[in-house]
Amino acid sequence: MNTTQHLHGKRGIELLHDPLLNKGTAFAEAERDALGLRGLLPPRVATQDQQLERVLENFRRKTSDLEKYIYLISLQERNEALFYRLVMGNLEEMMPIIYTPTVGLACQKYGHIFRRPRGLYVTSKDRGRVKEILQNWPQSDVRIIVVTDGERILGLGDLGANGMGIPVGKLSLYTACAGIPPAQCLPIMFDVGTNNPTLLADPLYLGLAEPRLRGPAYDELVEEFVNAVQEIFPRACLQFEDFGNCNAFRLLAKYRDRVCTFNDDIQGTAGVTLSGLLSSERLTGIPLAKQRILFLGAGEAGIGIGELIVEALKLSGVPEADARRQCWFFDSKSLVVKSRTDLAEHKLRFAHEHSPVDTLLAAIEELKPTALIGVSGTAQSFTEPVVRAMGRLNPRPVIFALSNPTSKAECTAEQAYTWTDGHAIFASGSPFPPVTLNGITHVSGQGNNSYIFPGVGLGVIASESTRVTDEMFYVAAKTLASLVTEGDLMLGRIYPDLKRIREVSTEIAVHVAEVAFKRQLTPALRPADLKAHVQSVMFDPHYPKYV
Repeated sequence: MNTTQHLHGKRGIELLHDPLLNKGTAFAEAERDALGLRGLLPPRVATQDQQLERVLENFRRKTSDLEKYIYLISLQERNEALFYRLVMGNLEEMMPIIYTPTVGLACQKYGHIFRRPRGLYVTSKDRGRVKEILQNWPQSDVRIIVVTDGERILGLGDLGANGMGIPVGKLSLYTACAGIPPAQCLPIMFDVGTNNPTLLADPLYLGLAEPRLRGPAYDELVEEFVNAVQEIFPRACLQFEDFGNCNAFRLLAKYRDRVCTFNDDIQGTAGVTLSGLLSSERLTGIPLAKQRILFLGAGEAGIGIGELIVEALKLSGVPEADARRQCWFFDSKSLVVKSRTDLAEHKLRFAHEHSPVDTLLAAIEELKPTALIGVSGTAQSFTEPVVRAMGRLNPRPVIFALSNPTSKAECTAEQAYTWTDGHAIFASGSPFPPVTLNGITHVSGQGNNSYIFPGVGLGVIASESTRVTDEMFYVAAKTLASLVTEGDLMLGRIYPDLKRIREVSTEIAVHVAEVAFKRQLTPALRPADLKAHVQSVMFDPHYPKYV
């Protein structure tokens, strides 16, 4: 490739300061002469592998996960290719740092560990000029945008502008797990204030120190933002992330049929959970159509999972009313039943005829669920009596403690296995170490959205789909479940080895793209070899030659 085409005319110190182009000490002798780099670098030319050895050594020398996070973000800010070589080659070690659980702590401390800005900040002060702000972004071919308003960061609640760590982390996973080029990724913080008194009183807080914007003014700002995205980045998929329940469901309903958008908390979590349930069939012998599922938590994640389960059951021939009765919800007050008069709109479709039940344990005893799914954000809410009841009612109880970060998990892997004498089929949102019980080692699955959303995004980008549909998440879940090996199941793991994530994302992307072409959701023509086409758009973190 012509140097000026690849580097956009950048040379010298400007080139070294561009993380998308910088190779640091790996610039070859000829490149140093041609690009005005002579004297700006130590004289010895290093290989990327040598650089990788150096950064990994420095990473492992850090004594806390937060320090490791800061180090990785700093590396990303100066050399994206090296950052992704490091992450992709050590994914099991790096993912808990760049995303859950460490990203939660990083968000809490964001104003105190801030180094350099990443992404764009759109605030409630910017009404009337959102388009102008988007035009300030240096990359024009943006294909995936992750936006948050910081109101419901993981299970930590309202973190305001500190929530920027989430879009940054999510987009890192889009590249590491599915090869979406970093230049096509844009993190956006939609700062409309915060109701967190600790942040409002913190002199180092970097966001708007005022109460959250609500009502029509909020909706008008979102509308201006969505319209501006369509104009400035017309080929971009817009992912809503960590919005509060009061906005998440209605914004998805408002925009899902208008623009290419989805909500990962509602749909991505649903996809990875449905996949876990499909995989667990191979261990329990109980097909999805025969399962009764009880959720602890009836917010975005829980209702989203329920809706996708209903969609899957409908596609297998189960009438919708029967499918909905297979999913029961227990919220912060009691069992979700029709007689309750305090239910939010998003819960009504799963409010069934049943007498009131005030405790989770009582709900388990009455409903006799085959699967218990925690999406409550309430730590240790799967108590020993609760887990033991699931074990007594089921030879292989399915227990998913999906709340993030680790400190919010409904129970630990060790508790789930110990309290069921090793019979539980367990998955969690954040990783837990293997558990050895009675001489048998159990390796639990991490029901992390990173198994789903990167592949879905890649499929949408590769097909140039104009919409993201529930069918895409259903085929993503089925594809993910199909990639679980007998070896995985023997360990008790219902998700593929994380080391296979690029393969997993590629397969999901192919099936998602097939949906786009089949449903005529794209103006593009279907390539003869769809998998080869998907692979052709994926980012390679190895350095290119500039001259």
